[in-house]
Amino acid sequence: MNKEILIFGHKNPDTDTICSAIVKQILNEKSGKDTCKAVRLGNVNKETQYVLDYVEIEAPELLEHVDEGQEVILVDHNEFNQSVDGIDNAKVLEVIDHHRISNFETAEPLYYTAKPYGCTSTILYGEFKEKDIPIDKKEATLMASAIISDTLLLKSPTTTEYDKKALENLSNIAGIDLEKYGLDMLKAGTDLDDFSEEELLNLDAKKFEKDGVTCVIAQVNTVSIPEVLKREEKLKEAMQDEIKNENLDVCILAITDILNSDSELIVLGERTDVIEKSHHLEDDKVFLKGVVSRKKQLLPMVENNI
Repeated sequence: MNKEILIFGHKNPDTDTICSAIVKQILNEKSGKDTCKAVRLGNVNKETQYVLDYVEIEAPELLEHVDEGQEVILVDHNEFNQSVDGIDNAKVLEVIDHHRISNFETAEPLYYTAKPYGCTSTILYGEFKEKDIPIDKKEATLMASAIISDTLLLKSPTTTEYDKKALENLSNIAGIDLEKYGLDMLKAGTDLDDFSEEELLNLDAKKFEKDGVTCVIAQVNTVSIPEVLKREEKLKEAMQDEIKNENLDVCILAITDILNSDSELIVLGERTDVIEKSHHLEDDKVFLKGVVSRKKQLLPMVENNI
């Protein structure tokens, strides 16, 4: 069994997941805690790679499963169906998250920090401040990048005043031009040409379950929804494969325009009514103006319609 405490976020990791795992490792080391190691549960997307290249660090090691009794710290998630294989038998020591709490149970007490902020890294920034631990340029850039990503440069409805204040302070420490760096970083994540349709579907996908209904909501960011929709038929084929392979009731792909803050949904499966009860689907699609957040806009819509 790995004696190091492993720190990781959810499968199909995004920038907040990767950056928060790295920053949490640094925070623990600076606090003099037990040896720990940041790892990842999937491929690094282009947006996150832009950040890692900028701060000149390697991506965390890939982790595919954990052994029984392995000590772990979860960041940016708590739902076991979004976590590593074997998580049921691991020993969860701590959780730092900004999502709802669901499908989560442990055999022993733990440290649990859950705050309704726009980003996990905003919570970690607060821990640095509370413990009076200095934040260097690298750490500031990682946390600032995570906040930019999760809040779409503070445009997402998930954004809080805590995120705004944290991002302002972190960007000053990092010495970055917030608008230029933020837009360049987000645009890096919209370069989708190198990805297959299956890879696009799994760039940022999360599985949810409620009342016996199993749903995956995948999301890709773009600066041109019509450009992504040129691949519509092949994307639908990949979604049908996902439905079959994962035994899903519904699969939703949100194609999000980061410049105009809108999304086009492709919805397939036996339970498309989780969207149709609120919005009319035409050719399996619907355009949602002002919708960019899976957590605060799409997931509540789906769950309210189950």
